[in-house]
Amino acid sequence: MKSLTRIQLSIMMFLEFFIWGGWFVTMGTFLGNNLSATGAETGMAYSTQSWGAIIAPFIIGLIADRFFNAEKILGILHLVGAFLMYQMSQATDFQVFYPYVLGYMIAYMPTLALVNSVSFNQMRDPAKEFPFIRVWGTIGWIVAGLLISFAFKWDSLDNIKDGLLSNTFMMTAIASAVLGVFSFTLPKTPPSQSSGEKASISDILGLDALGLLKDRNFLIFFLSSVLICIPLAFYYQNLSPFLTESGVENSTAWASAGQISEVLFMLLLPFFFKKYGFKKTILLGMLAWAIRYVLFAYGDAGELFFMIITGIVLHGICYDFFFVSGQIYTDSKAGEKIKSAAQGLITLATYGVGMLIGFYVAGKITDANVIAEGGHVWNSVWIFPAIFAAGVFVLFALLFKNEKIEYKE
Repeated sequence: MKSLTRIQLSIMMFLEFFIWGGWFVTMGTFLGNNLSATGAETGMAYSTQSWGAIIAPFIIGLIADRFFNAEKILGILHLVGAFLMYQMSQATDFQVFYPYVLGYMIAYMPTLALVNSVSFNQMRDPAKEFPFIRVWGTIGWIVAGLLISFAFKWDSLDNIKDGLLSNTFMMTAIASAVLGVFSFTLPKTPPSQSSGEKASISDILGLDALGLLKDRNFLIFFLSSVLICIPLAFYYQNLSPFLTESGVENSTAWASAGQISEVLFMLLLPFFFKKYGFKKTILLGMLAWAIRYVLFAYGDAGELFFMIITGIVLHGICYDFFFVSGQIYTDSKAGEKIKSAAQGLITLATYGVGMLIGFYVAGKITDANVIAEGGHVWNSVWIFPAIFAAGVFVLFALLFKNEKIEYKE
């Protein structure tokens, strides 16, 4: 790969995830403080990610793969996203805000696949080259959090009260516009299929991979993937409000510690996978979800602050050991013909169905634990996902048969 191309792809990845990390983490706090949103309404806002994930295959399968270059669609979607993000920054009540965030996530979620397509199209050996490009996405998410906390201080407790978190949407709108324009300078990535080929709903949604569910082990993994995403939704939806209500300054920067650990444990994943196998690695990821929520339930911003930080840092194990290991497992089970379909099916099940349910449940439980002063009984909120994740861990451990799966470097 040419040096210029590597730089272009790295900038693309940096901005792609800078955009996501620039507003998604703090939205829960913004909605509660600026728009007086309930837990259920906050859950609705976060669940737009799931609706975007469900709709994304249609955009990719019907348009990107057949009619237009991926980099052009990427640019158009981010320019549309910039407009919608600006409108979100101007919203003064939830009813006005929600249609914009729904439209935004329908536009944004397909771009996650598009940036991968643009990257892979330029690589001779994606297994070796892609991680060094993708890591810039994680760096982008981290930088967004550091800017919000340390450069602009929008998430300081005083500035939150003054409503300055709305500036995160403006920052994201600008970054989205920059990436939208920049996308048109990226290397050309033509459609992967002929526009004359007919696309069935089965092809678009990856339903050809449903045959994998006949395998008992894969079926258990599939159902466990849906179930574990229910407690996962609590983390994304409630982390920022939890930290700010607990009196934690620079909460967005502290939250980005999870992405820092994600980089570290991504590097350690091959060691764990080769030494302990898929089952033990993914079980450790599941167990980490339960442990992190127990730490959140009983930690505080004082002497027990280390418990909260430990729970955040566990994100590397929670995400890498479950989701990345799951992608590797899925790849090992699928044949060459349905590899992409199988990955699409898992994404639809987790980010689509599983987290959609999770955000709904999280909203209901959060509302059930509101106190008179407007805060929440957070230990009660966090106990539910802790127990649920522990249950999924036990269920998977008992039902999943040990399989020998080689890690392909």
